[in-house]
Amino acid sequence: MEKTTFTAEEATIDSIQQAFKEGTLTSVELVGMYLDRIERLDRNGPKINSVLSINPDALAVAAELDSKRGEAEQGPLYGIPVLLKDNINTSDRMPTTAGTVALQENFAEADAFIAAQLRKAGAIILGKVNMSEWAYFMTEKVPSGFSNLAGQVLNPYGIDTFEAGTVGGSSSGTGAAIASNFAAVGIGTETSGSILSPSSANSLVGIKPTVGLLSRTGIIPIAESQDTAGPMARTVADAAITLGVLTGMDEQDPATLRSEGKALSDYTPHLKHDGLQGARIGVDVTFLNDGEPEERAIMDEAIAVLKAQGAIVEEVTIPVEEFQSDVLWYEFKRGVNAYLETVPAQVPVKSLAEVIEFNRQDPDGRMKFGQTELEKAQALSDDPTDPTYLEHRATDVRTAATEGIDAVMAKHRLDALLFQDNRGAAMPAKAGYPSITVPAGYTGKGMPVGVTFSGLAFSEPRLIELAYGYEQATKKRVAPEF
Repeated sequence: MEKTTFTAEEATIDSIQQAFKEGTLTSVELVGMYLDRIERLDRNGPKINSVLSINPDALAVAAELDSKRGEAEQGPLYGIPVLLKDNINTSDRMPTTAGTVALQENFAEADAFIAAQLRKAGAIILGKVNMSEWAYFMTEKVPSGFSNLAGQVLNPYGIDTFEAGTVGGSSSGTGAAIASNFAAVGIGTETSGSILSPSSANSLVGIKPTVGLLSRTGIIPIAESQDTAGPMARTVADAAITLGVLTGMDEQDPATLRSEGKALSDYTPHLKHDGLQGARIGVDVTFLNDGEPEERAIMDEAIAVLKAQGAIVEEVTIPVEEFQSDVLWYEFKRGVNAYLETVPAQVPVKSLAEVIEFNRQDPDGRMKFGQTELEKAQALSDDPTDPTYLEHRATDVRTAATEGIDAVMAKHRLDALLFQDNRGAAMPAKAGYPSITVPAGYTGKGMPVGVTFSGLAFSEPRLIELAYGYEQATKKRVAPEF
């Protein structure tokens, strides 16, 4: 019998697993397909520049998994290639750089907790992706998706003009790579908008989980109060499958202890076609009115779909306090110093102060756009009991959670709040609350626009229901054309 032709473009986890089951595809063949696309479209052709390093063991791992397929119970990502943001430690022959020259020899001895979870589920770590350097926390003057180590990531929907092709930060490489079909799914990280922004900008589904649902052990940090990893995929189903694989309590990250009894290892039962029926969703139109008319029209259409699918959409007012919090800079200094204490001897920096000095030795090659954020963090205290830090953190929680999202959702008895793209991402980020973004359409220039559902802590199951209901009613994602 002639073998069925399988194409990697827009392939889902389920379609790949079905092809494995039918014997029409092997993991070795699938890895080869993705490597071919990376060579043709990322390294050459349009040069998306999203993949920073390829795992030299990927094909060998794929062959081993092929040889053992069907032997015993195997995880939902068995034989599936995954790309990781390059601030996530892996114990293979790839460095973990955060896009910075100082860490180009940072070969970790152990997997990050979530990387270990991926391997346990049978995933193939195909490579590491480029990112906004230091997770977009080096300088405010730099374009999103730029790193001094690897250069500028391009948006596959806007290759011709960089202005039209903002790729979103800081999980820029993950967004561009998964949109371009360089792997089945990807992993990003977010402190405030860094999963939601590149997911929306690249017509992807991105889940920014509750802080504490996923371990941060082995991930180069920005801020412990807000940091989380999360899946970025082309469908809600693929994002939900991947999220379940990543969960798990980790004693090295005490925040995960809050997830006991709340985390799921399988979110797929919440992929409900009628997930919007009877849902109560709040929208503050002031978060929509600062967009372009085309984008506002897309959001108005999305709201109409929600109503048509049985949701109650209520206009609400989300209180926004104009307070300049320095929490991220205080926590960045502490977190980065702690991480750099763990790097191998060949890495030339062991503290944030040494990173700053290292960059000053070659400004053009190591800090093309400056390093103002690093310098601001270095000037602050690294004492976790510093009164100013504690005051700022308490203000963040009060304004974002207690008097913000909590109050609005309780008053209107809401299941979720609705935003465009990552507008409004700062509030759920400061509160540590989850969000999920879904493709909603495209502007006249072909640039993607996403809708984002945000909820209370550990409400991922409900948000997945809402997102899946919307996705299935609209199916807006279209692959980029090269």
